[in-house]
Amino acid sequence: MTTSGTEPSTELETGLQSEAPSIEFRGGPIVSALPITLFILWAVFQSGVLGVGDTTGLVAGMLVSLTVGMLFVKGDWKTYADVVFEGMTQRVAATAIVAWLWAGMFANTLQAGGFVGGLIWAADSLSVGAAIFPAVTFLLAGLLATGIGTGYGTTVAFAALFFPAGVALGAHPVLMFGAILSGAVFGDNLAPVSDTTIVSAVTQDSDIGGVVASRFKYAIIAATLAFIAYVVAGASMAGEPIAGAAALLGERAEAFGLLHLVSMGVVIVLAVRGRHIIEAVSWGLFTAIAFNLVFGLAELTDILVFYVPEGSSYAGLPFVAANAELAGSVGGSIYTGAQGFFPLIVLVLLIVAGAQVMIRGGGFAAIQDFLLETVATGVRRAEVTMVLGTAMVNAMITINTAAEIAIAPYIARIGQRFNINGYRRANILDANTSALGYIFPWAGGVLVGYAQLQTLPQQFSWFTESLVVNPVQVWPYVFHGWFLFGVFLFAAVTGFGLEYVSDRESKEVSRV
Repeated sequence: MTTSGTEPSTELETGLQSEAPSIEFRGGPIVSALPITLFILWAVFQSGVLGVGDTTGLVAGMLVSLTVGMLFVKGDWKTYADVVFEGMTQRVAATAIVAWLWAGMFANTLQAGGFVGGLIWAADSLSVGAAIFPAVTFLLAGLLATGIGTGYGTTVAFAALFFPAGVALGAHPVLMFGAILSGAVFGDNLAPVSDTTIVSAVTQDSDIGGVVASRFKYAIIAATLAFIAYVVAGASMAGEPIAGAAALLGERAEAFGLLHLVSMGVVIVLAVRGRHIIEAVSWGLFTAIAFNLVFGLAELTDILVFYVPEGSSYAGLPFVAANAELAGSVGGSIYTGAQGFFPLIVLVLLIVAGAQVMIRGGGFAAIQDFLLETVATGVRRAEVTMVLGTAMVNAMITINTAAEIAIAPYIARIGQRFNINGYRRANILDANTSALGYIFPWAGGVLVGYAQLQTLPQQFSWFTESLVVNPVQVWPYVFHGWFLFGVFLFAAVTGFGLEYVSDRESKEVSRV
């Protein structure tokens, strides 16, 4: 069944244990998929039907799903409960969680230092016009997302600043929103500190630096095609400038914010060179904090602050500020950066627990056997199955990281059956997750951007409701997302970039 001449692996090398089924369900092993299936239905209804992108709501959905699954267990429920705990303590989740916390601190510290303002200054200085503005927006959004590792954060920041600036210059609103989402796709896919990058590497037993280096060739092909598409579309769809465009750009511009290109570079270079991701991000964080303080890009209290009541004797100390409304709380980029991942962390733990229930209940083995016997009967068909399977799950679970974690064990088992290299598996998993998480109108990445666009009429007197882009309008214009999906579908069909386990060995996962 393999073409590399080596025996297929029989272990799930994702940190999720591959053992003989130890939970019996009424209805057979396939019923062990019930918690994950119910969660997918919950996610589709919440995000796709209602348009609610609240991660905490998905946490509630997974809790309910795990509880319902227990009702179908034969015999003692204690075994089921033990497996839930077993899943939540898997290293695959713990590794991703630790990396996210560091990445969150770094991302928010860059934003506190005016990095987006630096990008606006660059666009203003180059006198970018309406025709080319969407293409430039795509590049700069991709640059920001690659540095800070969050496509959602990039979408919000650019929707708040670049979108109105581009529309004011005469760029087409739909094309601008599509360019922002495309930049988010690029960074989510390529950034060493992106949650999707971290999950794809860890679940496929590969180091992050090697994964990032190996996927660059795919990303750059899609990015080049997307840039050309935005140049052509921008020229044909450009309109007339709106009065006040220059002033809008000038108010947001801050040249010194570009110093954080160095902070980003530190993280990317160290990660690609194989340094532990926590070490790489920590050096980037130290650099960002130093630039913020030395060049006055942010105050000390913008980075970390303890709020105390008015009149407190501690108010004059470093990191301490008197604020009657916020007294008793903590703030700053370090705090908010880590805090932003808390709901996702809980969700990840619960999803991994649901996956462990499927493994111990025999559901994964049943689905894997079906795919291998009827669909993925060769290397090419296996990779096409991996690409399309990831796409299908992302269409249903609209928070891309959650979708990635749900499908990751399938990708690992199918890929290992045919001795497909861990880097290749991670690239297939991450590229499609990143791309489709910003294309579907009900996807989380699209909804967070749409929510930001809806606030613009209240912020700018010239910005009318008609300029707000509906998610249903933008999906054809997320060019990089579509091209990235197409590149990997092409690679699966033709074998472009295919590597087997014997071709190259990934570094230790402990170095992620």
